[in-house]
Amino acid sequence: MKKLRALVLAESCNPDWFSVPLVGWFHCEALHRLTDSLEAHVVTQVRNSDAFVRQGWRPGIDFTAVDTELVARPMWRLDEGLRKAAGLGWTASTALAPVAYAYFEYKAWKEFGSAIKAHKWDVVHRVTSLSPTTPSVIAGACRRAGVPFVWGPINGGVPWPKGFHSQLRAEGEYLSYVRGAYKLLPFYRGSRRDSAAIVIGSRDTWEQMPAAYHGHCVYVPENAVDPARFSRQVEGLVREPLRVAFVGRLVPYKGADMLLEAAAPLVRAGKVVVDIIGDGEQMGRLKEIVAAQNIGGGVKLGGWVEHVHMQERLAESDVLGFPSIREFGGGVVLEAMALGLVPVVADYGGPAELVTDSTGYRVPMGTRDELVARFRQVLGGLAQDTSGLRAMGQRARARVLKLFTWDAKARQMLEVYRWVTGGRDKPDFGMPFPD
Repeated sequence: MKKLRALVLAESCNPDWFSVPLVGWFHCEALHRLTDSLEAHVVTQVRNSDAFVRQGWRPGIDFTAVDTELVARPMWRLDEGLRKAAGLGWTASTALAPVAYAYFEYKAWKEFGSAIKAHKWDVVHRVTSLSPTTPSVIAGACRRAGVPFVWGPINGGVPWPKGFHSQLRAEGEYLSYVRGAYKLLPFYRGSRRDSAAIVIGSRDTWEQMPAAYHGHCVYVPENAVDPARFSRQVEGLVREPLRVAFVGRLVPYKGADMLLEAAAPLVRAGKVVVDIIGDGEQMGRLKEIVAAQNIGGGVKLGGWVEHVHMQERLAESDVLGFPSIREFGGGVVLEAMALGLVPVVADYGGPAELVTDSTGYRVPMGTRDELVARFRQVLGGLAQDTSGLRAMGQRARARVLKLFTWDAKARQMLEVYRWVTGGRDKPDFGMPFPD
């Protein structure tokens, strides 16, 4: 089978960071490992160059760093200033991102456009940014050059659920009311029309994609796990009390406060202990809940843990409690499942697509009070009867290791490459992935 050559665009890609840069790094690293089937050259932003070199990557051979600081730095400062001055949330950052990213693609085309036109590359694949609101300014140029442009995975735009307007205001997400304005951006339609494949990271994003472009779309969730970082397995008898972990930024939509309120009676009864792994603006609020509910003896608020040490901390628990109400991806859910923890998640957004009935619990959405009560019911049931917990955790682990490792994702992307280059029919991995 022909070895394909892919030019991989990953402006946000850094092994030392977290969130999107870490997703970008793991994705690119996995593609880079497919040496028998793929020659992948990564184009990233200059700020990531030193981190690439520390990982043993060779400039000019394995990757190229382009300098976009002329635009990227002022846009970053503007973003920081707006968020501090106006209290705006993540949507404001998303709204500003297309400017800096367009310059990145411009510089990438300036560096590699001639090689693309000469068909040195079989595929151009844009891995980051992950947002569907950030169009591509070179998808059309690739199409005209006869080189397929692959976009994604893209993910985002999960609507705020009804009944959680206070969380929306607390996050400063006022711009979410006018989020649809991104469809007026230059290159919005062209990016979708000219992409040979659009990799969609969630059902919400699929539903936002105009039906006219669904023929270009393939569903592949954005997140995966690195088995080397999550190699342990929770096993043995479940000890009492039941150990429940939460991982994430301590911000309103993640719902750590709801988890504490749900678990409070169980903690007081000695049936559950809760480990909150993370830090953020809600830390003060969580400490207030712990004091008011008199549950200090059963709650750990230890702050942030570096990603490379996450498995050590997570492996101390039996269950992941994650009532996030607007989660696009849910990478931490996969990481917990990889260790054999049983996930208990809100049945909304990305996590609900990762967890199945045989591998965890999807708690129906409702009002805040209803969600708290439903989480309490599930956790109480698990604390009362732990007999099936380890078997469910083993099934969760098996699901992740089969479908949701970065190597599995790289192989899925290779099938997309083969499709757009005429080597196979359009792949269909299922939506969501079946067990």
